[in-house]
Amino acid sequence: MSPTPRASFIAPLAVVLAMLCAGGTIAGPAAPSELADVFRAQVDHRLEPPPDEARRYGELALGALAQAGIAPVPQYVALVDRSPNVQAIFIYWLGDGAAPLLIGAAAASTGRGGAFDHFETPLGVFELTTDNPDFRAEGTRNEHGIRGYGAKGMRVFDLGWQQARRLWGQGGIGTMRLQMHATDPDLLEPRLGSVQSKGCIRIPASLNRLLDRFGVLDADYLAAAAQGSPMWVLPADQTPVEGAGRYLIVVDSARAERPAWSPTPESRGTGAPAGGR
Repeated sequence: MSPTPRASFIAPLAVVLAMLCAGGTIAGPAAPSELADVFRAQVDHRLEPPPDEARRYGELALGALAQAGIAPVPQYVALVDRSPNVQAIFIYWLGDGAAPLLIGAAAASTGRGGAFDHFETPLGVFELTTDNPDFRAEGTRNEHGIRGYGAKGMRVFDLGWQQARRLWGQGGIGTMRLQMHATDPDLLEPRLGSVQSKGCIRIPASLNRLLDRFGVLDADYLAAAAQGSPMWVLPADQTPVEGAGRYLIVVDSARAERPAWSPTPESRGTGAPAGGR
């Protein structure tokens, strides 16, 4: 069951996109199909998994929520496949009793080994909550000239301290700060689709902006704002979707081969040094 359309959403998609580009303030996409249209129009590094794959990952999302004891109430969720042969993020709408609807998929990057302080991105269901406040990138460069969180102003979705496997030294389990964020647009975004990070989840800047602008995973933040708490991290022009969610799910499909719908950065003709978070 789709969320009830907002009464103020009367513009067709073309007008919606034009107003967004012009900085206009209007209601967000009222239905999942409309958000899917915006995703296709705005998100870079987009992937096109075939219908059977879309169903498979939707089932993985439902299975992970069930295992965590979370009822699949109507809401949006993000799912990441950390398999080195996939490296992708999927946005789903979970309807009321209906099969999960894929809003869109894009290349991502998760943890790689071989260097100090690098972790395997942990598996599980993680909640975006005001207990671990999000923040915004300052756009500063590290000693390698890399903007680890991306351009200034990019949202950093903070999932708190998590236990994860160390990918350096003697291995074992350690504690890392799990975040989902954009990355250096010039040096590292072209490497999305391969393991690159220190354990966090890197996503395209365009997807970061979509999630931020429409509050796709901001259920807890929106509830706090509605109760009068100052939520400075929310953009002033945010136009939240109906049915905002709060969960990021990480799975590992353990694929032995790379699927054609998720090409490597090399096969896309991109290349850049590793580094950053």
